[in-house]
Amino acid sequence: MDNTIEKALQRQMEAKLAAEKDNAPVHAVDGNIAINLVELEQKGFVSINATRSRINEEYREIKRKLLKNAFGLLSSTIDRANIIMVTSARPSEGKTFTAVNLALSIAAEQDKTVLLVDADVLKPNVLRTLNVKAETGLMEYLIGEVNDISEVLYQTNIDKLKIIPAGRSHHLSTELLASKKMEETIREFSSRYADRVVIIDSPPMLGINESAVLAGFAGQAVMVVEEGKSKLNDIQKAVARLNPEMAIGFVVNKSTNSNSDDTGYYGYYYGSEQD
Repeated sequence: MDNTIEKALQRQMEAKLAAEKDNAPVHAVDGNIAINLVELEQKGFVSINATRSRINEEYREIKRKLLKNAFGLLSSTIDRANIIMVTSARPSEGKTFTAVNLALSIAAEQDKTVLLVDADVLKPNVLRTLNVKAETGLMEYLIGEVNDISEVLYQTNIDKLKIIPAGRSHHLSTELLASKKMEETIREFSSRYADRVVIIDSPPMLGINESAVLAGFAGQAVMVVEEGKSKLNDIQKAVARLNPEMAIGFVVNKSTNSNSDDTGYYGYYYGSEQD
């Protein structure tokens, strides 16, 4: 990182240390987000620093399938294979937990970069999970309050991880996500950098129109199901709303708190229709 970014992240880390006294979220500084990696690890997320842990190994297995689909032999058969939406049938099944962990795990790759996009514009959770705040995000870009997507694309203190927050809620969120502007933005995400993986934290599939719109943009979908809670009928209905040409996989998440996406990870199964 250059000196400007280093100084901005240093200022933000100082603000984070001050905010920890009252556990307040820390604001982004100069387009940079400083993630408290120790705090995340203590909450049970993938660790960037630890070489071996159960959750690190589990997400290594999951990401291998995703990266194989995105960059391996099958990539030519999947449109936008490096665009991966993470969703669930119903709320609070652990999709944000999964999306953040996938982003952290892929950011540890030597030859890949990752962009984490919070597209759950009705109930954004990525920044809350990371305990940071940002003034603008995807919605501000789509409605034209900021002119360039780079203005809402935040660098983090993890070199290979960038984040686009959801921004504020908007009554035309479905139409904005379905717009030509959003489609062109996703196309740029997919093609601009050959080594980039885009993880989209999407709304639940059932009862929310935005999720079906996003399914038309992504090449892969990770469906998060909660052990002992997700109903088979709901999962089937949710999968039916996905693009049938996508590579579709499943992650089983065991929640320790059914009221939050910030849950403990239980285990996984990942399979793809593109095998």
